[in-house]
Amino acid sequence: MSEQSGGRGAMLVRRVGGALGEGVLAGVVAVVVAGVGLAAFSVVHWPAFNSSNVTRALTTVGQAVALVLLVVAVVLMRMGKWAWVAKLLSWVGLSTFVTVTLGMPLAATKLYLFGLSVDQEFRTQYLTRLTDSAAPHDMNYVDIPPFYPSGWFWIGGRFAKLTGMAGWEAFKPFAIIGLAVTAVIALVLWSKLIRFDWAVPVAAATTAVTLAYGAPEAYSAVLVLLLGPALVLAWGALYRPAEDSDSAGTTAGGWGAVLGTGLFLGLAATFYSLYFGVAVFAVCLMGVLAAGLAVRTQHNWRAMWPILVRLITIGVTAGLLALIVWTPFLLKFLTGKATTSGGTAFHYLPESGSQLPLPMTEFNLLGVFCLLGTVWLVVRAASSRRAQALGAGVVAIYLWCLLSMAATAAGTTLLSFRLDAPLKALLAAAGVFGFAEGARAIYQALNEPARFRVAAAAVALVGAVAFSQEIPNVLATEINTAYTDTDGNGERADRRPPSAVSHYKEIDAALLAQTGRARDQSVVLTADTSFLSIYPYFGFQALTSHYANPLADFKARAAEIQRWSTLKSPQELTDALQHCPWRAPDAFLFRKSGDEYTLRLAEDVYPNDPNVKRYTVAFPKSLFDDPHFRVTDIGPFTLVVTQN
Repeated sequence: MSEQSGGRGAMLVRRVGGALGEGVLAGVVAVVVAGVGLAAFSVVHWPAFNSSNVTRALTTVGQAVALVLLVVAVVLMRMGKWAWVAKLLSWVGLSTFVTVTLGMPLAATKLYLFGLSVDQEFRTQYLTRLTDSAAPHDMNYVDIPPFYPSGWFWIGGRFAKLTGMAGWEAFKPFAIIGLAVTAVIALVLWSKLIRFDWAVPVAAATTAVTLAYGAPEAYSAVLVLLLGPALVLAWGALYRPAEDSDSAGTTAGGWGAVLGTGLFLGLAATFYSLYFGVAVFAVCLMGVLAAGLAVRTQHNWRAMWPILVRLITIGVTAGLLALIVWTPFLLKFLTGKATTSGGTAFHYLPESGSQLPLPMTEFNLLGVFCLLGTVWLVVRAASSRRAQALGAGVVAIYLWCLLSMAATAAGTTLLSFRLDAPLKALLAAAGVFGFAEGARAIYQALNEPARFRVAAAAVALVGAVAFSQEIPNVLATEINTAYTDTDGNGERADRRPPSAVSHYKEIDAALLAQTGRARDQSVVLTADTSFLSIYPYFGFQALTSHYANPLADFKARAAEIQRWSTLKSPQELTDALQHCPWRAPDAFLFRKSGDEYTLRLAEDVYPNDPNVKRYTVAFPKSLFDDPHFRVTDIGPFTLVVTQN
C-alpha cells in the first residue's frame, strides 16, 4: 500500500507540476501577444467602429491569420514533428484570435464592451475601487466589506496600478488580456485530457463562442472558458470504473483531477457567485451519478464512500479559496454588526429567463453546431467519458433553469438567463467532437476516399471563419456603446459631442479642493453613479438595489433620502445629516431643475420586466442656503459640499 501511495504521489506531483509549468508558460506567451497587439492597435488613429468598416475588415484578417496558425499547429502535431513549436503556435494563434476579435473593433476607444453603461458601470466602479486600494471594500459603500466576489477586480486593480492606468481605462486591456490568457490555459488543460490535435479545435470553438456570447461580462467569461475541461476533470475525479491497483505507477488515482476541480470551483467562488453555484451543482450531480453507478456495479453501498471522500476534498479545497474573498463579508454578517435588508440581486426575470435555452433549434451556423453536439452527447453518453462529463454539465444547466423558473413562485429567481454562454460553450465543445467523429464515420463508410479528410478539414475551416467574422456583428450593440459613451477623459471615441460626463473632471477638482480630503475619504450622494466609476469616491446610495450590498440597507437609505427632501430648513437638514444612521454624505451631486436640485433614483419593482422603476427626488434649493453648505454649479450639475 505504501508503494502504491508513493507511486501515485510521485505521479501526482509530476502531472500537476507539468501542467502548471506549461500553463504558466502559455500564459506568459498570451500576455506578450495580447499586450503587444493592444499596444500596436493603440498607436494608430483608427476610425470608429460604428462609422467605418476598416476595423471590421482588419479584424477578419487577423482572425484568418490566427486560424491559420492553429491549423499549422494541428498539422505539425499530427505529423509528429516539432511538438513544442506546435504548442507555441497554438498559444500564439489562440491568444491572437482573442486579441484581434475584441481589441481591433475597440481599437479607437478606451472603453470596453458596453462602455460605462448598464451593468458595466457597476463593474467599472468595482475595478476603480480596487485600483485605489488593494484592501477589500464594497464597490460603493464606505466601511462595508464586499458582497460580490472581488477576485477578478482585485487582479484588475493590481494590473491598473502596475501599468499606471486609472481603473476605468485599465478595464479594456485587462479584460482582453485576461481572456487571452485564460483561453490558452484552457487549451493546455484540454491537451492534458485529450489528444492535442483535438484539444486545439475544441479550445478554439469554445473561445469563439465565449467571445461572442460571454465577453461583455469578462469576469464570468474566463470561467466559461475553463468550464469544459473542469467538468471533464471532475468526472475523472469522481467516476473511475477501470481503476485498479496495478495502475499505481502510471496514474495519480484521480487525485490530480480532484485538486484541479477544487481549484476551479475555488476560482469560480472568488470571481462569480452564480457560476460557482452552477458549477458546484454540476459536480454534485456528477457525484450522485458516479455513486449510483458504483453501487450498481459493485452491489455494495460502501462503494459510494470513496466518491464522497473525493467530493469532500473538492469542497474543502474550493472553500479555502473562497474564504479569501468571502471572509470579510461573512464575519460582518455573522456577527450581526450591520443591518441587512432583503437582497434583490436575484430579482430579474427577462423573457429569456422564462424559457429553456435551446440553441440547437436556431437556424444559424451555431445552431447547427450545437445540434451536432447534442446528437453526439446522446449517442456517446454510454461510451465516452468526455460526453458523460459535458452532458452532465448541460443537464445541470437545464435543471438550474427549471429550478430558476420554479423559484419565481417564491418571489425570486436563480438568474438562469445568464447561463446562455456556458451552455453554448459546452455544446460547442461537444460539437467539435461530434464533427470529428462524424467525419471519421463518413470517411470509413465511403471506403476512405483519398481527399475526404482534406474536404472535411476545409469544411471545418470555412465554418470557423464564417462564425469568427460574425462575432463583431453579435457584439455590435456592445461595441457601439463603447464608442458612444463618454469616457473618463470626457471624450467620445466617435468624436461626437460628449455627454455631461465631460464635466466630471471639473467636479472632481472642486471636490478635492473643497473637502481637502483624498477621494476615498469622502462619501458622495449622487444619481450620476458613473462619476463613481471614474473616481473612487464612496457613494451614499447605489443606483439600483440589485447591485447594492445587502449590509447597506438600500431600502432604508432610499427612505432617508426621501425624508431629507421634505425637510423645511437648512438647520433641519444639518441635524438630519448629523444623526444619520450611516456615514452621512460629505457632498451631494445634483442635477439642476428650476428652483430644485434633483436625484433620479431607482426602486425594485420585480416581478415586472423591466425590474427597475425610476423616480425623482427633488430638494428645494433653499435647503442648502446656509454657510454649512458650499454650492457650486458645474455645467448641468450642482455640487453641494458640507462644511465642517
